[in-house]
Amino acid sequence: MTSASTVADESGRPARSRQPKQLLLAFFGEYVVDQDVPSLRASALIDVLEGAGVAAPATRATLDRMVRRSLLARERRGREIVFSLTDEGSAVLREATERVRGQHPFEPHGTGWTLVTFTIPEHQRTLRHRLRSALIWEGFAPLRDGLWLAPGEVDLASALEPLRASLPAGAVTAFHAQELPGYAMGDSVRAAWNLDAIRGEHLAFIDEWGGPFGKDGRSALSTRTMLVADWLALLRADPRLPRDLVDAEWPAERSFDVYWARRRALESAARAEFDALAASAVSRRTVSALPG
Repeated sequence: MTSASTVADESGRPARSRQPKQLLLAFFGEYVVDQDVPSLRASALIDVLEGAGVAAPATRATLDRMVRRSLLARERRGREIVFSLTDEGSAVLREATERVRGQHPFEPHGTGWTLVTFTIPEHQRTLRHRLRSALIWEGFAPLRDGLWLAPGEVDLASALEPLRASLPAGAVTAFHAQELPGYAMGDSVRAAWNLDAIRGEHLAFIDEWGGPFGKDGRSALSTRTMLVADWLALLRADPRLPRDLVDAEWPAERSFDVYWARRRALESAARAEFDALAASAVSRRTVSALPG
């Protein structure tokens, strides 16, 4: 879930560029994980992402990669290819969903700081990348070589649960710490995080979603998927720093209000569209099961 980048649209205004994996994770996190949903047709997923500006070949390639990563399972039913979440995919999304729908997504849990060091063999680059991604999602940033820092008391056991079976014994060491008098954390925070860049991510989100509703021709389901993808990117960018380490004009509360206002406005129409999509999957499965 990398941060969304910005490019210029046809009108010359900045437009966010969303990766298909971001959008698919947002979609499955909103409508599939921990819900009684049938396997979804590839064509339906392609339609949703096309509404978000992603071409069909890019969606197909991303679905293939997510199958290889064991996040999704693929099955052929008649002429259709269908996809469903795996246990691993559900675990990853479950962890994210708690923060996506939380009421205090930009506040640290507890006090003090959580520090982590880890050692992953050079030949396990994919595992190292997955570990770094999990740490970044939990608000960690590298303070210096080999030492990562996050605000508050991070539940590292839950955060790393999807990786536990792959991590070598003793690969990760973690501890909780309090700053000592005379050793304020301000300089360390500025060394670990680019506060101006984080502020910019908030302001870009507010600019994208805080204005009046426009008639852009997108379905409510595609728009809701884009909204959640952008929110995931913002949650990943913001490490939940303590309020006394950011200025009084820090825009996190404004981002929160904008997100929930737009989310609620899209709720009914997007849900109706998804229910129709899921019902279509069930009816096609029933028809394909009938004797020819």
